[in-house]
Amino acid sequence: MAVDGGRLAARTLKSAGVEIVFGLHGGHLDTVLKGCRDEGIRLVDFRHEAAAVNAADAYSRVTGKLGVALVTSGPGLTNALAGITNAAADGRPLLVITSSPPTGESETLELQGGLDLVAMLGPVTKWSHKILAAHRVPDLLGLGIRKTLAYPRGPVVIDLPIDIAFTPVRNTAMRKPGEPVVSSPACPVNEAMEAAAELLKSAERPIIIVGEESLGGSLREPLRDFAEATGIPVFTTTIALSGLPGGHPQNGGGVQSLPLCPTKPDLVILAGARQGMFAGGSSGSFVPAEAKVIQLHPDAAEIGRIYPVAIGLVGDVGSALTGLARARNWPDRSDWCTQATAARNFPEMMFGATAMEEDGIHPHRISKEIYRATPDGTILVFDGGEAAAWASWALGDKNIFGSLSLGYHGHLGVGQGYAIGAQLAYPEKRVLQIAGDGAIGFHLQEWDTMARHGLPIVTVIYNNACWGMSIHGQEAVNGPGGDIITRLAATRYDKVAEGFGCHGEFVDTVEGLLPAIERAFAAGKPAVVNVATSGKVVHPVTITLLGDLAAQSEIIVPYYKNIPRAQG
Repeated sequence: MAVDGGRLAARTLKSAGVEIVFGLHGGHLDTVLKGCRDEGIRLVDFRHEAAAVNAADAYSRVTGKLGVALVTSGPGLTNALAGITNAAADGRPLLVITSSPPTGESETLELQGGLDLVAMLGPVTKWSHKILAAHRVPDLLGLGIRKTLAYPRGPVVIDLPIDIAFTPVRNTAMRKPGEPVVSSPACPVNEAMEAAAELLKSAERPIIIVGEESLGGSLREPLRDFAEATGIPVFTTTIALSGLPGGHPQNGGGVQSLPLCPTKPDLVILAGARQGMFAGGSSGSFVPAEAKVIQLHPDAAEIGRIYPVAIGLVGDVGSALTGLARARNWPDRSDWCTQATAARNFPEMMFGATAMEEDGIHPHRISKEIYRATPDGTILVFDGGEAAAWASWALGDKNIFGSLSLGYHGHLGVGQGYAIGAQLAYPEKRVLQIAGDGAIGFHLQEWDTMARHGLPIVTVIYNNACWGMSIHGQEAVNGPGGDIITRLAATRYDKVAEGFGCHGEFVDTVEGLLPAIERAFAAGKPAVVNVATSGKVVHPVTITLLGDLAAQSEIIVPYYKNIPRAQG
């Protein structure tokens, strides 16, 4: 019996446990699409390739499973580039299958050809490869799956040219490949684990910072067991999926509260967190320079990336936490835990009395009202600069399943795809997307995708008619009126959503917020609540990212370290 290359690709995905594929139609992929349908793999079609890749990425981030996207040749792949680089920056496992013109028609000015896109993707993928023979589809696609799942993780792109996808191959012409599965990282060695346990016991003020290795959800139980055994307070970076449950006495919330603690930690455990900006980088804001560091990560290259560590535990983070939790005679740290976690409610202390401003509702008040209506166990998706910061700061003790936010690429517009991927991964849970009006504008058309696939995602838009973090940064540096191309229109995004078949509401009063959000959750279909938000309120993180504005010896460089000003 002969089977074409597209069906072979689908069979390989099926053998790897793939149940859902995200993508956009293109004739080059017809045999792959048909193969997926015949193999029982669910296909979810989008309106833009970047959003499809974002959804596959999010599916992987919330489940720990392989995320797969199909994008067609030429512009389909270049459209997908933004989603691919977003996954690459965060080291996420992602498989993108694309296509290209027939191999025998190269250099004929053929449709969607003439450019070596496989080579273009080389620097931003773990592996980018064109399959040149149909009988090689199973083993090369299987190799791609192994590469993306193996540490250090990263996206893989496989190009299946249209002639290869349509070519039939007899079973006798193929060698059955190995199953495309990858074993989990091993537990760190015993000697290092014992040394880490002794160092932890001797610390007076230790903390845990949870990072991107919590994506996939595999750290939930090991983290909780370890924290409760040791009494150490837990903080999360914005890229982490989750830390301890809301309301847990050792839950310190986000790392942004750490600088407010009057006493600094003397030991920091980086649990699956890289030493990048989300963990404070080299600033010392979250990890004091004088503190000892224990770093747990499956990628040995990430141990001590920016600053040295006392002990590096290379291997599976969950296994390491479980092993450390077995140690005995942990000291009582209840007083330190109470002190360290006290600052998590500082946003409410600073902004709790806010309501209406002259140009709209205060963003902190919007966040509070949102969480009053949000069911426990919801998956949150944050997309934007200041909008995401306001929303994440206001979480307090809300018990959520987890959250997805911008990663190291800082790529606005991922929210629509993230929300769809998360909802399809967990159809029984509610998904709430909170976005700024700038971020939501990148992929408005994916409300059509939500409506067509019956996904009851709720989106709340903080509409302040500007690029908030940008305009506030410009005004801080340039003075009043110093904004440049950072103003937007107060667009009725709720009306746009209604046009795509969603439930839409516009809110411009505090009293109208809670009822509108409650109706959105009860709508039974995608819902959008467009909120008139103050554009004059500046989030403290924006000023923090600008550094010392009064420093005469430095040149202000937004978002990065300031540059020393030349003398003389």
